[in-house]
Amino acid sequence: MRTPNFPNRGQPQKVSIPRWMAVIIALFFWIILLPLVHGGIPWAISLLAPRYGWREGRPANLNLLGLIPVALATACLTWLMCLHLARTSDLPDRVELERTPKYLLFGGPYAFTRHPMYLAELALWLGWSILYGSIVVFIGFLVEWLIFNFVIVPREESALEARFGKTYLEYKNRVPRWFGKR
Repeated sequence: MRTPNFPNRGQPQKVSIPRWMAVIIALFFWIILLPLVHGGIPWAISLLAPRYGWREGRPANLNLLGLIPVALATACLTWLMCLHLARTSDLPDRVELERTPKYLLFGGPYAFTRHPMYLAELALWLGWSILYGSIVVFIGFLVEWLIFNFVIVPREESALEARFGKTYLEYKNRVPRWFGKR
């Protein structure tokens, strides 16, 4: 009996989609999924435990300080969405779906931190924990930071080094992982 000959056997299949579909998927991620995960989930979690500083269902003035990181993170995420969507004009008619991007951004928030999206997501969770006065949401912030810092970011940086080599290493030496001076 003869076995069928499968091309690329044992190699991951690359999936490509039309550019217009990639833009729709990106918009879904930025406009629906991101707010749901980093806005809806903290709100729901905050309902599971006491809300410190709240009186009669309203936040105290100190809790309202949590809106500052939420607003800054929202502005940063909007800026990032615009930067990434602007790059779609550089894409071919079909886009391969990959974990590692095919381009690097150096401007905007990427001039101050190598991971502005993760930093903004963390700022959202920190802001929500302050606004809701919720220790449980703050624990969610800490768990997210641990996962980003020790799992996701190292894996992502290794993949970027492998794809972009010296260019990424120079960027990595110039710009801090999170924020501050290098």
